[in-house]
Amino acid sequence: RGELSIVMGDEERGAAAAPLLLPASPSSASRHHEAGCPGCALDRRKESSGGRIPYKELFFVGLTTLASSLPITCLFPFMYFMVRDFHVAKTEEDIGSYAGFLASSYMIGRAFSAIFWGIVADRIGRKPVIVFSILSVVIFNTLFGLSTEYWMAIATRLVLGSLNGLLAPIKAYAIEVCQAEHHALGLSVVNTAWGFGLVIGPALGGYLAQPAEKYPQIFSKESVFGRFPYFLPCVAVSLLAAIVLISCIWMPETIHKHKSPEKDIQKVKALPSEQSYLDSPRKKSLLQNWPWMSTMVSYCFFGLHDTAYSEILSLWAVSDRKYGGLSFSSEDIGGVLAVAGASLLVYQLIIYHWVHKFLGPVISSRVASALSILIVSTYPFMTYLSGAKLSFALYSAAMMRSVVAITASTGISLLQNHAVRQDQRGTANGISTTAMSFFKAIAPIGAGYLFSWAQKHQDSTFFPGNQSICSVLVVQKDFLIIHT
Repeated sequence: RGELSIVMGDEERGAAAAPLLLPASPSSASRHHEAGCPGCALDRRKESSGGRIPYKELFFVGLTTLASSLPITCLFPFMYFMVRDFHVAKTEEDIGSYAGFLASSYMIGRAFSAIFWGIVADRIGRKPVIVFSILSVVIFNTLFGLSTEYWMAIATRLVLGSLNGLLAPIKAYAIEVCQAEHHALGLSVVNTAWGFGLVIGPALGGYLAQPAEKYPQIFSKESVFGRFPYFLPCVAVSLLAAIVLISCIWMPETIHKHKSPEKDIQKVKALPSEQSYLDSPRKKSLLQNWPWMSTMVSYCFFGLHDTAYSEILSLWAVSDRKYGGLSFSSEDIGGVLAVAGASLLVYQLIIYHWVHKFLGPVISSRVASALSILIVSTYPFMTYLSGAKLSFALYSAAMMRSVVAITASTGISLLQNHAVRQDQRGTANGISTTAMSFFKAIAPIGAGYLFSWAQKHQDSTFFPGNQSICSVLVVQKDFLIIHT
């Protein structure tokens, strides 16, 4: 779709009255197709597909998203032990604070670069940014596994977050390879793969970290995996990313690289008010696009809550029971997260389509946020359980939490991408990713300090530490429900 240069006298009034979730443009079939434009070539394929689901393109979307998301959380199960081995924390209770800074360094890097990568994706195309992002995972995630000092671990995570700009263009890409009736499926694939990676990442970290101790019959302490106990999960993620990088050769480009002719401009001018809103450029400023802006707050606070939950769950589960934890090993929490990831995959592929069809993105996000409050509130009481009862409660809560989280995130992402036109999607997703990354950068630091404080005040008779953590998460979710 080219740039449309028109003058709309009541642009502000139209934007204010526009719906949050816009219907698809019916004029796509009659659009001008220009030879040599990859976006037009893709449009021709979509028009001739007869409404079929683009399985090949969505496979690439899911694969690249998975490879990009795995490095974000694969360190969570062994982060506590990694910081301990760096010998930077003076006491055991201070490890959570240092772990928070390590976890947030990736998001800080992404926050400063996401807008840039979104603009680049709008200017030169989605595919170059996606390829470069996967390449950065291959290089810097490997270097992170070889870290021997705390500052080296922080630096590699910071650079990885800065160079991995995939999230903004991949959401735009998932919308653009699908016809209008499959937009929800496209974003569902992104969020499923992203959420699956955020869950499987910790599982890989839990099972593969410290292999010389867990699997001495395979890995000796003198081997590279014995000298670098956290290298194996990182190099496993990097190898997957390298395979994905090769497969990107067959990814089609979706961006249009031409301007619309005058006849298309006249067509847009002649459209009714609602359709004119759909095809208008709205190039004045994204900050004046109130339907898009209204989703930003929910998106940011959801990211804050989700990241804080992910870090606190891992730290809480592996900490000693005398501090209110579960005394789990990294392998135990990895198993919990793996089961949660499997349930997430089943839900997104089979059930979410019906949830979206009957509830829509707004109501489903509200319901999911409300259910998350009830689920998170149950965690403090699990410390009184043991054996099969503890396993059943923890596995059930983790699976339900993953399901409601992906429901809310998919609904919010769908609203965001339908509120802007194609040549602004990369920038819009870049801005929202930057804002969300700042919140996600704050979350691990705040969660780490809160976790350390909770361990030091676990014996409080008025408000035990582990209950205070869950109370903060519940307050965050309350705010999210009110805004949505």
